[in-house]
Amino acid sequence: MSTVCVHGLGYIGLPTAAVLADNGHEVFGYDTDQGVRDRVRNADVRIDEPGLDELLERAVESGRLTATDEIPEAQYHIICVPTPFDEETRRPGLEYVNASAEAIAPLLREGDTVILESTVPPGTTETHVRPALEASGLEAGVDFGLAHCPETVLPGNILVELRENDRIVGGIGPDSTAAAVELYDSFVAAAIRTTQDPTTAEFVKLIQNTFRDVNIALANETARIAHDYDIDTREAIDLANGHPRVDLLSPGPGVGGHCLPIDPWFLGVGSDSMDLIPTARKVNDGMSEFVVDLVRDLVGDLDGTKIAVLGAAYKGNVDDTRKSPGVAFARELRRGSEVPPPATDGGSPNGPIVAVHDPHVDDASIELTDTGAASIELVDLETATTDADAVVITTDHDEFAELDPRTLRDRMSTPNVVDTKGILQLQRWRDAGFSTRRI
Repeated sequence: MSTVCVHGLGYIGLPTAAVLADNGHEVFGYDTDQGVRDRVRNADVRIDEPGLDELLERAVESGRLTATDEIPEAQYHIICVPTPFDEETRRPGLEYVNASAEAIAPLLREGDTVILESTVPPGTTETHVRPALEASGLEAGVDFGLAHCPETVLPGNILVELRENDRIVGGIGPDSTAAAVELYDSFVAAAIRTTQDPTTAEFVKLIQNTFRDVNIALANETARIAHDYDIDTREAIDLANGHPRVDLLSPGPGVGGHCLPIDPWFLGVGSDSMDLIPTARKVNDGMSEFVVDLVRDLVGDLDGTKIAVLGAAYKGNVDDTRKSPGVAFARELRRGSEVPPPATDGGSPNGPIVAVHDPHVDDASIELTDTGAASIELVDLETATTDADAVVITTDHDEFAELDPRTLRDRMSTPNVVDTKGILQLQRWRDAGFSTRRI
């Protein structure tokens, strides 16, 4: 077994470090955040991921996973740091990737291998990581190994997919690729596929997520067109998918997470050939406005109403709020609105009062507002739905699929529901007196 230092202990780095330790490697976890390092030492998991707490506790108690305050020498260095996205320029921030490579360089020894897992634009391993590491005086592909192996896991199923998803490895030279494959082969049960260079591996990860984003955009545009014909989109898609060469994805309130809304833009960093992809991004980002229109169909003028948004996480049964469609929808409802006046003054708010509930998200500091918008509460279910004029399901949590419509009806001012995820049995809600809409 090998010594491995995992750089970045977030959604990907921490599970990766725990899995490596569980498979017998001596793992050092490094994060620039002292609080993160302390929590790892205490096996304190702040990520809502099935099985991760038990796995981390086992790895730490066995001594095979150590959170370290200094970057150690290691046979393998795996970089799992974030690549922030600038919404205005649509460019990635590579400062954390660059900093990690620069920090590794003084510790690099002949025979070591560095693997970049962070999602990056094509060419990053060659043009950013390689020169930073070669400042050590060693040459990539000759003296040390350097490869890109993108992570392809889905929150809520990370531990399973780390082991069972195919991996793609592209190294600088065959020795780099072979060294990376040897490490992943120690815990990956699926195929480990190789390519001739890191840039191809970087590109493959991006087009995988772009494929999904573009196809979701088709489903979402189909939903908007179907609404004009008063057609049930999901029924139409289900019927269409009966054809052996058709596989439409499901529509929804938008696309969330750190990958699908962002990775397509990374493809354009070194290319001017993107036409379809920006259009798909526009369609998916525009679904918040469409959901607002569905709410207006039910309640009419939104001024003075209360809307309960159920779902701040971007997908079901996780606590990840990155690029959440539910949060985007809540912002869209309140954009440009003034802070509602106190109820005692008899005034009528400009725009709706918005209350957001999510049983998996407990961080009340979640950024729910944009500049110029009034505050949006993150509250419990009863508070969110009491006196509400509409409930809008924006995340497919199991808890929301199991809601009792009669209980909610008794709390609400007006029984209206919009199901953007297709998880409710709408006839049951209609029988309870609700007016309904769904994407």
